[in-house]
Amino acid sequence: MNLNRAMVIGNLTRDPEVKTTPTGKTVARLGVATSNVWVNDAGVKQEDVEFHNIVVWGKLAEICGQYLAKGRKVYVEGRLKTRDWVGQDGVKRNRTEIIAENLIMLDRAPNKEGGASNFAPRPVAPQVQNQNKDQSMPVIQVSAQEEEIKLEDIPF
Repeated sequence: MNLNRAMVIGNLTRDPEVKTTPTGKTVARLGVATSNVWVNDAGVKQEDVEFHNIVVWGKLAEICGQYLAKGRKVYVEGRLKTRDWVGQDGVKRNRTEIIAENLIMLDRAPNKEGGASNFAPRPVAPQVQNQNKDQSMPVIQVSAQEEEIKLEDIPF
């Protein structure tokens, strides 16, 4: 029996970088920081920060690009994957990433007035179209294999 599972709760260190592969798949790269705080034997508060590289694919990547921004608190669950490559300088490099299979936004996005917003998407994803009568709630279109997701059905 094998298990490759990673779960982190932390804050985004930068806005998601969303791209489309040549084959048409959407991918988003996120940075998440987690911290551990403790008091040492001398009574001094210590903090250790760990930075995680997250890769998100498909519809979840599109949603990340629409709703996430630097500083947002998220829960990410997925599997660990290490990539190896040789850089342009000829040095072998590697990077361990979490390939996200589940992502939950744990806070509300701040609006311009500093309060919580109604999760209005950033206007960067052409996949989001206002199709309902009152035009206040966008509907996210998904492939034929998936069902339609309405923003009012998302539990956060």
